[in-house]
Amino acid sequence: MLEEVERWLATRSWSVADRPLHGVLAAKQRSGQSVSVVLPALNEEETVGDIVAVIRRDLVRQAPLVDEIVVVDSGSTDRTAEVAAAAGARVVHRDSVLPRIPALPGKGEVLWRSLLATSGDIVCFVDADLREFSSDFVLGIVGPLLTDPDVDLVKAMYDRPLGGAAGQGGRVTELMARPLLNMHWPQLAGFVQPLGGEYAARRSLLEQLPFPVGYGVELGMLVDALHLVGLDALAQVDVGVRRHRHQDGQALGRMAAAIYRTAQLRLARGHLVRPALTQFERGEDGFEPRTYPVDTEERPPMVEIAEYAHRRVA
Repeated sequence: MLEEVERWLATRSWSVADRPLHGVLAAKQRSGQSVSVVLPALNEEETVGDIVAVIRRDLVRQAPLVDEIVVVDSGSTDRTAEVAAAAGARVVHRDSVLPRIPALPGKGEVLWRSLLATSGDIVCFVDADLREFSSDFVLGIVGPLLTDPDVDLVKAMYDRPLGGAAGQGGRVTELMARPLLNMHWPQLAGFVQPLGGEYAARRSLLEQLPFPVGYGVELGMLVDALHLVGLDALAQVDVGVRRHRHQDGQALGRMAAAIYRTAQLRLARGHLVRPALTQFERGEDGFEPRTYPVDTEERPPMVEIAEYAHRRVA
């Protein structure tokens, strides 16, 4: 590990307990900064309501840390929107944000559009499929941004149990993202959960970043933020244990392909020879190929979008 990374781990890796709520609230009051929490959601009716309810109870009503909770629905066919609204979130449909630009499928697309649907100086992203959710996820990653002006982006780190085995989740992280980062961006080798969906950042940083529209968004954002603001402006906070719905192996393969493609573009910005991934499923006549497109689109930095610039002026 690079000496720079060892120093970073000692100075930019914290626990949620390092910043008690009362101290974070005092820093928020002094700075006058506002906090938006965004949940990208697609068919998450079983979990999204509980997450919203916990944040509202702990960090809106009991302690005024969060100023708005926005669920961005990316086309759910279940009751995700109704459940989220009933729990107290403002629900926005992906297609209603920036309708001039037709929406593409993908998590990164939703996160990118959320910048136009929110107003907070600090934007905190939380996946909508978490179970046994604790508001420490939000407190932990927002705290450093409110107490340390030199920090621009904070990722949550946690254990990810898989079935009955502790720490066996995050298979794409271990098999794809971590090797890529260690080999090509060794300054980022200290991140425990580089692909984790729980992170917070200053709007002033997010609006300058391109957003891969699919699953490559977390890796792309981390790499681009490193180049834009440097390693010392990045941090991570231990928030305990993350429990969520795990995807099957083929879905993970598609995720890994998108992440590899995101890394490839950042390494060379060269021609992508074949933006597709073929996987195999056993059918009546043996293994049958299924080919899926790999996300090849990225959204530009939000500051380049006329509607966003107009909103800032207004």
